[in-house]
Amino acid sequence: MSAQPGAVPSDPEPPRAGWPGRAAELVSDLSGDRQMFYVPWGKAMMWIFLLSDTFIFGTFLTGYMSVRMATTTGWPNPSEVFALTIGGVHLPLILIAIMTFVLISSSGTMAMAVNYAYRRDRRRCAALMAGTAVCGALFVGMQAFEWSKLIAEGVRPWGNPMGSAQFGASFFMITGFHGMHVTAGVIYLAIVAWRVAHGAYERKGYEIVEIAGLYWHFVDLVWVFIFALFYLW
Repeated sequence: MSAQPGAVPSDPEPPRAGWPGRAAELVSDLSGDRQMFYVPWGKAMMWIFLLSDTFIFGTFLTGYMSVRMATTTGWPNPSEVFALTIGGVHLPLILIAIMTFVLISSSGTMAMAVNYAYRRDRRRCAALMAGTAVCGALFVGMQAFEWSKLIAEGVRPWGNPMGSAQFGASFFMITGFHGMHVTAGVIYLAIVAWRVAHGAYERKGYEIVEIAGLYWHFVDLVWVFIFALFYLW
């Protein structure tokens, strides 16, 4: 409706103070189809994927703890099962300790790669990502050795000569699922590192490196829980 000639225009409504005012601004932003928080599409999808993966790993580890506490037969001692004899010296959990050190160290190289990506230092970023992928490949190789050793000793998903039959099923399911994630991460990092080295992200930015870093840090964090619950408990 148009104003009548000579009418005095009314003053705009003053903003309300306190939480009612902030709530009104939020409703105004939402109803105005405005973007309140900028989150790249790729990063949002990665967070959703990691959230779903958290539920899967959480279910596996919760099931493992339930089986471990409910079993009526003796559970194998991890310090003995995963021990190695090197030079005549019996070393409990030595291989697992090396695997954990390598994987946790790779989180450091990945964090530095993200830092150099935002500085647009392609050479160092690609080199650190390649180093991270090599650490991941070493981890998978040592895990394959651990699997072959247990299989040679008679451990199977349906049986275990050292105690509870559920030990083999829990071990192969949890470490296998995690190892599959590490293997996928190694391939993912190698591809992104190769593309970074060849300048594929010079125009559209290096957010892909941060996204790859999110995935890798998640894989490392999950291993910390597996290490604590499976090898130290």
